[in-house]
Amino acid sequence: MRPKIAFLRPKPWPLANVKVAEALSEKFADCDLHVIDLQSLIKNHIGIIAINTLVISWLYGWEMLSKNKKIREAFWRTPYMYNAIKRLLAKKLADTDYLFTFQMQSLFDGSQPGIPHFVYTDHTHLANLYYADFDRRKLYNQTWINLEKKIYENANITFVRSTHIRQSLIEQYGYPQENIWCVYAGSNIEIETSYTAKKKYDEQNILFVGIDWKRKGGPDLIEAFKIVQENYPNATLTIVGASPQINEPNCEIVGKVPPQKLKKYYEMATLFCMPTYVEPFGIVFLEAMQAQLPIVGTNVGAVPDFLKNGWNGWLVEPGDVQGLADAIMKLLNNPDLCRQFGERNITLAQERYSWEAVGQKFRTHILEVLSNP
Repeated sequence: MRPKIAFLRPKPWPLANVKVAEALSEKFADCDLHVIDLQSLIKNHIGIIAINTLVISWLYGWEMLSKNKKIREAFWRTPYMYNAIKRLLAKKLADTDYLFTFQMQSLFDGSQPGIPHFVYTDHTHLANLYYADFDRRKLYNQTWINLEKKIYENANITFVRSTHIRQSLIEQYGYPQENIWCVYAGSNIEIETSYTAKKKYDEQNILFVGIDWKRKGGPDLIEAFKIVQENYPNATLTIVGASPQINEPNCEIVGKVPPQKLKKYYEMATLFCMPTYVEPFGIVFLEAMQAQLPIVGTNVGAVPDFLKNGWNGWLVEPGDVQGLADAIMKLLNNPDLCRQFGERNITLAQERYSWEAVGQKFRTHILEVLSNP
């Protein structure tokens, strides 16, 4: 009988939840992967949803009214839901002898007694405190922080996507560094390498991809683009994901598109720019790297892990509109530099930021745990 792995995720979306399942299936090809979506599991228990709704109102009602909390985030962050998920998973997993369990993100505790357990996350709640403009009123209470800490304590290994989150686990949660492995992440779309090999960088097309327009620094980019146009009147800006109410010349607002249609915008772009204020990871940066684009980003969160100033793009401080415009113009003014940065990016993406590479790291470290029970 083939060994079995339980893969636990809040829901299929975002695409990383699918990509990680595929990576585990490939790297543990001699095992059967059982995918358990908690959202679907919980939907079958109306009573749990009803009680948790009351608990959310009791714990966070005023904060939601004052817009310091969002119900979709608060839904997972109650002691009641935390314990309810523990009970549901204990029952769901009881009838099968699993080789190990593996969960996406740190919103629940999927560990079970006697079964090796692994967590893969791009975020910790306390990491928000690293961001200069974070509103501390949005922080969840100590009760939730203590429960989140248990998630990591009950894992044999916590895999993270960035050194930023590794630092948070050590400094803010007191988690032993020997139990943390930074394995990074991969891109969610495939770019035709035959296209990137002959890519030109003289079109002056700036690409932004992001849904949360304000948090991702969209308004700053618009102001920077106005400065850019004074010097490069033929420059264009393409906005994918968000749909801001703006009316700027040479600016195309695409809005949301299916992931499979994203690649054409990367392929048409000269450079990628997302001046984000908060970034636990940022898969879109990897997509831009895979598309052989030079990048302009901000010095926050995980971005400095893959963007080295003056090597494969430019880093600016959040909110520095003039610095943002200057960085963009340095690239528009030098197609050869764009190509050099772009070639470095695609190499880095292939060597470190691919689901193949991430999956291999999963396998290596998981097998080390399994061989030393």
